[in-house]
Amino acid sequence: MTILLTGATGFLGSHILNRLLQADYKVVILKRSFSDTWRINSVLSKVKFYDLDKTPIETAFKEQKIDVVIHTATNQGRSNQLVSSIVDTNLMFSLKLLETAVFFNTDTFFNTDTLLYKYLNHYSLSKKQFIEWLKYFSNKIRVVNLKLELIYGPKDDDSKFVMWIINQMLSNVKSIDLTKGEQKRDFIYVDDVVKAYLLMLEKFSTFQAFSEFDIGTGNQIRLKEFILQIHKQISRLKPIDTELNFGSIPYREGEFMEIPEDVEPLFNLGWKPKISIEDGIEKTLKYRINQ
Repeated sequence: MTILLTGATGFLGSHILNRLLQADYKVVILKRSFSDTWRINSVLSKVKFYDLDKTPIETAFKEQKIDVVIHTATNQGRSNQLVSSIVDTNLMFSLKLLETAVFFNTDTFFNTDTLLYKYLNHYSLSKKQFIEWLKYFSNKIRVVNLKLELIYGPKDDDSKFVMWIINQMLSNVKSIDLTKGEQKRDFIYVDDVVKAYLLMLEKFSTFQAFSEFDIGTGNQIRLKEFILQIHKQISRLKPIDTELNFGSIPYREGEFMEIPEDVEPLFNLGWKPKISIEDGIEKTLKYRINQ
């Protein structure tokens, strides 16, 4: 089976790429010539890649018989990016990729989605708009939409919340201003997410034309509890005097105190999370410290 993977240079995509290669899948990746490939340099020679700023998407499909697309490339809208830039990646590029896969008779399109509310922000809106197109095209290509909870683990972006908190504490900053932290979230370690993708690859031929799965542990905890667990584990490694100012900043507008999820369909496929929050934080810390 030949798999075309987008977002391979990113956090989730790089972990998926490594597992696909370990499982002896043939992998084709789409990237840009200026993409930072630090996460995948050790395996880049094992894949066929196409630089989208130099080569049209169609070339990859013409030169390779693509059986499955796994689409993880996304723009989360950090650093005050323009809405048009977010939409260009999450909707327009995604739609072009989907159209091309349909034209070349690709069997299945795996999409990486979010459990966030559609109108929470520009990112979630653009992601949900693409879902409408996936449903529209599902009579021409099998679609598997994977809605992810909060992933964390080694090689994550420093700008994302979990790594930012870890870096602040490791630097022993004087204080960190936070909300009350009462909102519940399902934190899932990246290896467990990747195992879910690999299981989907084994099972997808039995799925309906359009299938959706929530990927989470099913165990939502308060954000404050998660942050305190990070603080506790770092304290075991080094002295830390950082003051956690819970409640010093308000919740963002439209903040959800709990995000509905239904992980039973995923569990029914035989998947269950293996990494506890404690172990996941420990693994993430060890990677960060040993960088």
